[in-house]
Amino acid sequence: MRTSPKKKEGKIKQQTKGLVIVITGNGKGKTTSAFGQALRAIGQGYKVLVVQFMKGRKYGEFKAAKQYLPNLTIRLYGLDSFVMRDNPAAVDIELAQKGLAYAKKAINSGRYDMIILDEINVALDFKLLNLQEVIEVIKNKPAGLDLILTGRYAPPPIIKLADTVSEIKEVKHHYAAGIKDRAGIEY
Repeated sequence: MRTSPKKKEGKIKQQTKGLVIVITGNGKGKTTSAFGQALRAIGQGYKVLVVQFMKGRKYGEFKAAKQYLPNLTIRLYGLDSFVMRDNPAAVDIELAQKGLAYAKKAINSGRYDMIILDEINVALDFKLLNLQEVIEVIKNKPAGLDLILTGRYAPPPIIKLADTVSEIKEVKHHYAAGIKDRAGIEY
């Protein structure tokens, strides 16, 4: 954690305020942006955790972290299938709630400098998680922890709490031209 200066690879990490960053919108690249932020943090010697909601597939970032990035931990809390927005399965709700419980423990553990709650905004919109509970997690996070929340449909109360909000807008997407998803781009 960055709550006090400490010696790190010949440099001193200065005490800083942990930020709450929201990456939302209907365009492609929210998770990709969060992982770019994680890579930047790892380059500075920080430990990063990503809790992925509604995702069960071991995407490229999961494989890369396991093989090449010891300071990046990824935990999956979802199935490798789509969640029905208006009628989510009990298992989808259960996995999302387990993910939030894991995230809460990690947030308070002092083990990480940055935690990314990937697709948590969608999990909230699909009613897999309780909005007030997530708001309390944000409000009660340790002062030095950077917390990033991704996904479409970021709720206004979370946007209000955030220090930085970026909206990724779709201008054009290759799916519209019939180009299917592929390794290294979508997963």
